[in-house]
Amino acid sequence: MTTEQKYEQLKADIAAMESVLVAFSGGVDSTFLLRVAVDVLGTDRVLALTATSPTYPNYEFEESCKLAATMGVRQLVVESHELKVPDFTRNDRRRCYHCKSILFNLCRAKAAELGFSRVLDGSNLDDLDDFRPGSDAVKEQQIRSPLQQAGLTKEDIRTLSRRLGLPTADKQAFACLSSRFPYGTELTPERLLQVERCEAFLREQGFVNYRVRYHHEVARIEVSPSEVPRLLDPNLRDAVVAACKEAGFSYVALDLQGYRTGSMNEVPA
Repeated sequence: MTTEQKYEQLKADIAAMESVLVAFSGGVDSTFLLRVAVDVLGTDRVLALTATSPTYPNYEFEESCKLAATMGVRQLVVESHELKVPDFTRNDRRRCYHCKSILFNLCRAKAAELGFSRVLDGSNLDDLDDFRPGSDAVKEQQIRSPLQQAGLTKEDIRTLSRRLGLPTADKQAFACLSSRFPYGTELTPERLLQVERCEAFLREQGFVNYRVRYHHEVARIEVSPSEVPRLLDPNLRDAVVAACKEAGFSYVALDLQGYRTGSMNEVPA
């Protein structure tokens, strides 16, 4: 199907729903899904639920609030408290499953409490190609993934987001801060804050695609290959090193392979 045909299928699928609660992070996919839901059903029949925790960067939360307000949709903010769950903090290869289970339990409870008939998440077709244990939680809890069901890829969603004038059209793919840690490395508020502070600095310097991977004393920085030369500028390089050391790292390394999603899945646990 063409992108346009997929888009029409998506709108038809959502139109058949009485009301929806959207698990909303403010990323490319969930923002597009929320906008389409509002366009099709209207603001009274749509609720955005955003779960906050130390794994969710503060600037992402602030952006999600602005996006929801711009769309005129009600946003419900809840604390997910996943750092109180040992199955999550031990950070094994099922980490994402435990996180999504917590999130969707919250979503389903709030949907039932507030009278919303469906819970939707923003998984897209490309997510089927990566290691995504969170998809098991989607199936177990009968969460609908209308973008995926309509066959929409990330590029389809970016194309349609540009058409709709969404500011997230060219935003880097969102992943919670726990994805910056090798499997088996315990997740703590302090460690998550280290990574958040470093990534916030890179964002403030204008980097578009970046990750700071945690390796105990070492911060491993990934940026797009096209952005590597700018990072190596002596003045900026020194500033990045200083920011990472101030955040608590002893060493700062640049990954020459560059930014890519799921790089922590490249090494077996």
